[in-house]
Amino acid sequence: MRYNDVAMTQDEALNILKTGVNVFLTGEPGSGKTYLVNRYVEYLRGHGIIPAITASTGIAATHIGGMTIHSWSGVGIKNQITQYDLRRIEDNPRTGRKIKNANILIIDEISMLSARMFSMVDEVCRAVRNSDEAFGGLQVVLVGDFFQLPPVVRRTSDPDERLPFENESDDPAAAFAYQSSAWRDLGLTVCYLSEQYRQEDAAFLDILSALRSGSLTDDHKKRLLARGAIFNEIPKSVTKLFPHNADVDRVNERELGNLLGAVHIFTMQGSGQAHLIEQLKRGCLSPEKLQLKIGAKVMFTKNNFEGKFVNGTTGTVVGFRADDIPIVETRAGKRIAAEPADWKIEVEAETLASVRQVPLRLAWAITVHKSQGMSLDAAIIDLGNAFEYGQGYVALSRVRTLAGLYLLGLNERALEVHPDILEKDAEFRAASNRADEQFRSMQPRDSELMEGRFIHACGGYAEASHVPHPVKALKIDTYAKTLALIKDGKNIPDIAGSRSLTEATILTHLEKLRERGDISPGDIGRLLADRQTLIQDIHIAMRRLGVKPLKPVFDHFNGDISYETLRLARLTFEG
Repeated sequence: MRYNDVAMTQDEALNILKTGVNVFLTGEPGSGKTYLVNRYVEYLRGHGIIPAITASTGIAATHIGGMTIHSWSGVGIKNQITQYDLRRIEDNPRTGRKIKNANILIIDEISMLSARMFSMVDEVCRAVRNSDEAFGGLQVVLVGDFFQLPPVVRRTSDPDERLPFENESDDPAAAFAYQSSAWRDLGLTVCYLSEQYRQEDAAFLDILSALRSGSLTDDHKKRLLARGAIFNEIPKSVTKLFPHNADVDRVNERELGNLLGAVHIFTMQGSGQAHLIEQLKRGCLSPEKLQLKIGAKVMFTKNNFEGKFVNGTTGTVVGFRADDIPIVETRAGKRIAAEPADWKIEVEAETLASVRQVPLRLAWAITVHKSQGMSLDAAIIDLGNAFEYGQGYVALSRVRTLAGLYLLGLNERALEVHPDILEKDAEFRAASNRADEQFRSMQPRDSELMEGRFIHACGGYAEASHVPHPVKALKIDTYAKTLALIKDGKNIPDIAGSRSLTEATILTHLEKLRERGDISPGDIGRLLADRQTLIQDIHIAMRRLGVKPLKPVFDHFNGDISYETLRLARLTFEG
């Protein structure tokens, strides 16, 4: 079964992203979600806007050159957020600043982020940005496929030994992000990509689509079981996929030990903030200590921008250069020098941490978890011990063709997708169709106007620039324009109207200008001349309850005073 009613292309989804709406970007494995996100990031940077790039896991974050959402938001491994936690995050110079300065938040692999964690990030953004809008008014771009691996619920320290509750509704940490109120508050536009760039034969696509839709027939299963591995027919260079780490380590250690010759050891080097270096090390598919020999089966762990290899390209080490750089011969017969590569965490054009390692890992075997995002020409897959919804689908969909699939084992769980997702997926597809129709019906000048307004609201250049990361100068320019209008006697609605910005954005400008000392409480007090009694009452409450965060003051007035008024009052508060 193919879903021909969904026809959104990458270009159409990119045009929707450019308008600044909140987006859930989804689609089948191989539909190009990560590629499209990279195109959007490139577009933003070309206009002088640096998005916050995050992911639900370290591995996914490393793939896209970002950090985990847990680290970016300051939530870490907490199960709940207290008022003390919110104050600590807001007062943290680095964490608080990057959340305040952000305009766009991208979260990759959203299927693996629980509803609880998603809601906590929303709460942090609202508090730090002093806004009651979802995620503090950021454009939020969620990327992922809920048919793939579900939220992480750990009973052990091993991320590949995740065990779901017998009834997942018993554990709120296992609920999907779309089940949270934070998801609903975002008013997401769904972009369901329909193009396929990985699988290359119709028969295999038919099986994967049937598995995804919960409509596998006996004929589909028969064709899968026909790929049962006959050991003397398996090419030696083919990678094995297992659900568990223990099986992977056992196979790789055994095979490396069977090779003759000297061991070449490559140790990862790191620089920057220690805790972020550790995050990069955990997320990097290349190990901290890589041991290779001639004849080792390896896999590249990073995309090469010159097109020499991609994450998932496999081959064999055939030698070492004089400077000890491994030479890899791919399955296609191409020889590549695997020179060291860098993985970085960057925020606002500043590199906070980086690690350098040869972009290889032993690849006689890898886990299904670590294969997510890869494209493999062939794989030996053992799903006899699959224990989680989506594991079988993720593993099978890594392979390009049915002829490249070799099955060692298959249990019933491997052929199951989460029952709740089947129903939700139909909603996502319908929502994507509606969005596609809506944006196709727009006049080009209307969508261009939306794009221009969004770039302007983010403080970016109207014309694309090739100057890397010119964001900091831009923000000073946009604040200076607001300052000039304040000095000219304009009020907030007038400034917002003349600059085609929201009043909330102008209020953020005022907070930045006050922080820098460019405006005084008297300048702001003029904007509140008609509300002096109310402001005095707010200041009395602030002396008792504090000003960071504002929620205790908001609650004190039973929600009768808006956050915008409280923020203005805080700008004139002098303790």
